[in-house]
Amino acid sequence: MPKLPILDPFRFSLLVFAWACCLAAAAANAAELESIPGVRLIPTEWADGDSFEVQFPSGAKHTIRLYGADAFELNVTDRADARRLQQQRRYFGITYYSEQVPESIALAKTLGAEAKAAVGELLAEPFTVHTAFADGGGDGRYRRIYGFISLADGRDLATVLVERGLARAFGVYRGTPEGLNRDDYREQLKDAELRAAAQRKGAWAYTDWDEIGEQRRQQRLEDREFDLATGRSAPAGPLDINTAARDDLMRIPGIGEHYANAIIEHRPYANVEELLRVPGIGEKRLARLRDWVSVER
Repeated sequence: MPKLPILDPFRFSLLVFAWACCLAAAAANAAELESIPGVRLIPTEWADGDSFEVQFPSGAKHTIRLYGADAFELNVTDRADARRLQQQRRYFGITYYSEQVPESIALAKTLGAEAKAAVGELLAEPFTVHTAFADGGGDGRYRRIYGFISLADGRDLATVLVERGLARAFGVYRGTPEGLNRDDYREQLKDAELRAAAQRKGAWAYTDWDEIGEQRRQQRLEDREFDLATGRSAPAGPLDINTAARDDLMRIPGIGEHYANAIIEHRPYANVEELLRVPGIGEKRLARLRDWVSVER
């Protein structure tokens, strides 16, 4: 029988210390969330499946942007909304070509309306919001804050929407109020998405499986082209990577939605160099970003 390697006391102590630090960091991350029970939904015309207005028991009103779930855009009022709807259609493989494009857009908006209706049904009873009041961006009409929502029966709203095929597992993630870390929560939603696709639920019932790969490839190419063009609308000065909203981060040349979400996920930063913690940001990309980012003291 082979002998197992023996750790010397010093290395064992280091492993125990690192494990304890990880637990402490996870606990600190979870402690940042404030849980507010007894919250109610405020019906509005502009709301969709992942962003909506709520009222806390104190009477304060907030617009919640769900962590981890992205429903179809329902109210498309400008090019940015239209571009996002196109990205969503391509993700689900329901972007049809030539004369079928209007039908594809109409289908996506119908699915967006179904997600909004589902949220109205699921939030008919008081629910719990878990939030650290992190800025979730918006379009100027209202300020959004990121949050988790536990339904009256304890289920996670984002997970339910993804399970029904009414949202994709996409966006900003963080550790959950139950103590699940950010990466595990992301994988949990991805697994729920996979089950929905296999069962052809919601949007997945309309997926063109022969074309979805090409549609996603085309979207990636357009995203890169769009990133190169963002210099025309670049921010006037450096943005604080600890506080800047996602939409503002996306104005930085070379930072699209993927990297903006990742930067938000890895907050806080003690200095700009800590952007190297973000997957995909290496020394070369960081060098290009230095003129556009800062960490305010």
